[in-house]
Amino acid sequence: MQKIIFATGNAGKMKEIKMILSGLTAAGEEVEILSMKEAGIELWIEENGKSFAENALIKAKAVAGEAHGALVLADDSGLEIDYLDKEPGIYSARYLGENTPYSEKNKNLIARLKGVKEEERTARFVCAIACVLPDGNELATEATIEGRIGYAEKGKNGFGYDPIFMVPSYGKSTAELTEEEKNKISHRGKALRAMKEKLQAYFDR
Repeated sequence: MQKIIFATGNAGKMKEIKMILSGLTAAGEEVEILSMKEAGIELWIEENGKSFAENALIKAKAVAGEAHGALVLADDSGLEIDYLDKEPGIYSARYLGENTPYSEKNKNLIARLKGVKEEERTARFVCAIACVLPDGNELATEATIEGRIGYAEKGKNGFGYDPIFMVPSYGKSTAELTEEEKNKISHRGKALRAMKEKLQAYFDR
């Protein structure tokens, strides 16, 4: 059976990934999607790239070195707030420290935008996905979702910065959307679907 190892330990992210990539087939069998933990891979990876795409590829290559020929995917994603010169950007996971609860990170960002007008609270989530194939070749996709930073945390369905990211067309935060709604419009959902198409073409070649 063909396996894909996704370079993450984030359970919330892995749930989204498995849902979106389900249905991928190779040689008539459904492809198995595994997290690093499920694949028995433990690595500390230094993400020292200058962009989301560079960091995604750094992670994918590092895990590919331990994956014994399995196909490896990795993503790097984050929040860009225009008023804050696109902070926290590629440092989204490490903003205020990696072990700082997102409730504190969200509170800090809302405080930094105190008094900022609605039209100046524009922001986006960015997701870059890198793939290292067993033959060493690489694939890449990237996608965004545009929105605005809210005035308080709202919703319990998401994780990370979801409770403060408002989607104007829905009038909700991404943490208030259902899984189906979020996967349809999210940065990661769009980037994963684009990668899924590339992978299916690769498996069908």
